Amino acid sequence: MKLICRTSIALSLFFIFILTSSAWAQDQGASLFPPNAEPGKCYAKVLVPATFKTISEEIVKREASEKIEPVPAVFEWVDKKVTVKDATEKLEIIPAVYETVEEKIEVVPASFKLETTKPVYETIDVKVLDKPARTEWKKGNGLLDKIDHATGDIMCLVNVPATYKIVKKQVLKTPAMVKKVEIPAQYKIIKHRIVKKPAEIKKVAIPAEYKTIKVKKLVTPAKEVRTPIPEERQVVTKRVKESDERMSWQPVLCQTNMTTSVIKKIQSALADKGFDPGPVDGALGRGTLKALDSFQKKNGLATGGLTYESLKSLAVME
Repeated sequence: MKLICRTSIALSLFFIFILTSSAWAQDQGASLFPPNAEPGKCYAKVLVPATFKTISEEIVKREASEKIEPVPAVFEWVDKKVTVKDATEKLEIIPAVYETVEEKIEVVPASFKLETTKPVYETIDVKVLDKPARTEWKKGNGLLDKIDHATGDIMCLVNVPATYKIVKKQVLKTPAMVKKVEIPAQYKIIKHRIVKKPAEIKKVAIPAEYKTIKVKKLVTPAKEVRTPIPEERQVVTKRVKESDERMSWQPVLCQTNMTTSVIKKIQSALADKGFDPGPVDGALGRGTLKALDSFQKKNGLATGGLTYESLKSLAVME
């Protein structure tokens, strides 16, 4: 009874596979079988990885700005004649009466100076495209049964979103500024004698007395010099896909064209390149297949079988 049930299930699965394979073959056309196949060779549909290239892109690292330098005012010292005693008259009978007074004289005129604050920059993160959005084929879940060494695979086309990366960029936060600072005038107090009460009866003229002092005179006022600072640019690199991941028929080693000595060569070559296949015994076991898959992925080779491409990379065959 169990044998009859198993036979019925096997027949059902066989017919389902035939119907599914027929419909899929109509959609896929010639891709159901390897094109330009050669007698005596085995072929497998393997996963060929996507290829990428690195491109450079120039971005603005720091924006253009302006450097402001203040030029201070220029002064010089000059001589100035000031009165220290007024002219008066002297009386012979009643002498004149004097008193001493103070006088405020400007020796340095009021001016101003310019002070400059430096520009302030800040570094921000800029989001740039690393990998563009793309689609990939992924294996789906469904009915799977081996018949005549062929498989009915379900493949799903899924969207893979774009990826981005963050780069540093320096931008101007606060520009340079110039402020005007007032410098007050400077004065000097001098004393001189004036007539409080003139002489009487006889007048005798007394000439004025003078004194020469140093005073500061403005020659050139303060000013500012502006120097433009050009923007600074930076070259960043990113990866761009050249071709998508795809399934492709490629010649492979199988039971038809595989020998124990060839498997030993493959195991030895994998071990020499740092991929542990387990014991070098000529048996194509799980450890050997796992090491081969790691070698293919690391070197950007098609995965899914013992392809001739992988054997040439391992120097097992020319």
